Amino acid sequence: MIQRRFRDPVANAPGSVTLPPLCGSLSSSSHSLISRLLSFVIIPNMNLKDFLLAEMNREADRSRHALEQVPEGKSDWKPHEKSMAFGYLTSMVATIPMWIAMQINQNELDIAPKDGPKFEMKQLNTSAEYIEALDKAVAGAREAFEKTSDDHLKTNWQLKAGGNVVAEAPRYEMIQDTFGHWAHHRGQMTVYLRLMGAKVPAIYGPSADDKEFR
Repeated sequence: MIQRRFRDPVANAPGSVTLPPLCGSLSSSSHSLISRLLSFVIIPNMNLKDFLLAEMNREADRSRHALEQVPEGKSDWKPHEKSMAFGYLTSMVATIPMWIAMQINQNELDIAPKDGPKFEMKQLNTSAEYIEALDKAVAGAREAFEKTSDDHLKTNWQLKAGGNVVAEAPRYEMIQDTFGHWAHHRGQMTVYLRLMGAKVPAIYGPSADDKEFR
């Protein structure tokens, strides 16, 4: 049985959610997702933006632990010819919080605009550079959360490609999807770290190199 503690930011009253035995066969990331969704359903009167901000802060800390282990000189490394390069993957882990700011501040994002991309990912090389990029991206997302409201987070946001809408949902749902996207690419990154012989940090639980529970 997995138990997750939560605290209602409005009532300030602790509670707990116990997942059923069936969930014992799920991965740690699945447990995290289920727990997050259950706590959201069980506390419907909590402040939505504070809930999402707290989740982002936890994911940012986990991403920082991963970025601390980035070896230098491996930006072009990939485990397979069809895989993305380590540098590109790691840059995504560092900058994905920028999406959260856009999902709050903008009404849409076109990832393949007809007139060409408007954003070019800066080449990063060292662990310190990746962490600096993460801090900047997280700071922008935090500022966006501070200025928004629950009503705004319930309004729709669009993801487009070539001018066509490919996804549309309330902003808070899109932000939750971004958390999943972030965890997915961070998981890929830790596999790359292992294959390159680098240390794999504890993320949702201990690793072979790091026995901490985080």
